Amino acid sequence: SLLILTSLSDGPKHGYAIMQDIEGGTGRPMGAGTLYAALARLEEEGLIEALAPVDRRRPYRLTAVGASTLAEQLRGLSAFALRGLRHLGEQQP
Repeated sequence: SLLILTSLSDGPKHGYAIMQDIEGGTGRPMGAGTLYAALARLEEEGLIEALAPVDRRRPYRLTAVGASTLAEQLRGLSAFALRGLRHLGEQQP
C-alpha cells in the first residue's frame, strides 16, 4: 500500500499507470490482481478515492487522510532507514 500511495502522491493515476510507476521505481512488477485488491482496500479505508472513468480507465487519487497517512509512514520509514545506515556505519572497519 505504501507503494500505491506514493505513486498517487503526484496526482491521479489509473491502475496500469500505477503498476508502471511502481515497476519503474522498484524494478519489480506488481500483478494486476494484487494491485486491484489493494486499491479496493485502500478505497475502503478512505485513503484513496476512485474518480469518474476516463476512456474506460478509472483513475484513483489520494485523499487528505491518505496523504497524511503516507507522510506519517514515510517519516517512520525514513527514521528506520537512517538508523540502519548509522548501524552499518558503526560496523565499517
